[in-house]
Amino acid sequence: MMSPPDYYKMVRAEIAPLLPAKATRVLDLGCGTGLTSKWLKRRYYPTAHIVGVDGNAAILPELSKNVDDAHIVNLNDGFPEIGAPDLVLCLDILEHLVDPDTVLRRVVSAMADYGTIIISLPNIAYIRVAAPLFLLGKFDYRDAGILDQTHLRFFTRASTLRLVRGANLDVTGMIRNGLDDVGARRSNRLLNALTGGLLSDRFTEQYILSAQLSPRMRIEGFN
Repeated sequence: MMSPPDYYKMVRAEIAPLLPAKATRVLDLGCGTGLTSKWLKRRYYPTAHIVGVDGNAAILPELSKNVDDAHIVNLNDGFPEIGAPDLVLCLDILEHLVDPDTVLRRVVSAMADYGTIIISLPNIAYIRVAAPLFLLGKFDYRDAGILDQTHLRFFTRASTLRLVRGANLDVTGMIRNGLDDVGARRSNRLLNALTGGLLSDRFTEQYILSAQLSPRMRIEGFN
């Protein structure tokens, strides 16, 4: 049996196609030990100042080595002063929160007007979750993955877009892990093509979106 991935020590390099050309202040929420932040610091060297926020106090010494400002915060209770980041990462964190809508709106309200936010959320409609539920009535929590036992919220494509748009963001790009990523099964792509894309949500394990504050909100301000 394979061990679950160590999320605290993953580099999320698959977000590269969604990254802006430049970034000067980066906020990484739920950053683990900060290896993705460290990767971004090299990518945007020497201009980027990296702020890492996580809830696990045990990783603070390692996190402090990889970011410029390290904070241990329970995001359900709020977050520290973060300045005005022009790049924000919310990678596999919102589904762990009691009220992700409120947290996302607070983060967006602090962003630079033309900043980019990248959000990744697991897809509960993924076939390996949906099929056992539909056919066998099985919905068993696990140590990792879509049915991670620490997940408090579940998302589909529609509810993911609703969450993002509810924070007055416009989606600017999307990666569907399971279809668009390098490791996607050829059979998934073939079946999806043969059905005219009707199965795309069933073969998507995770949605990764880039978004920016809508032009209307830049003019009116965010409340």
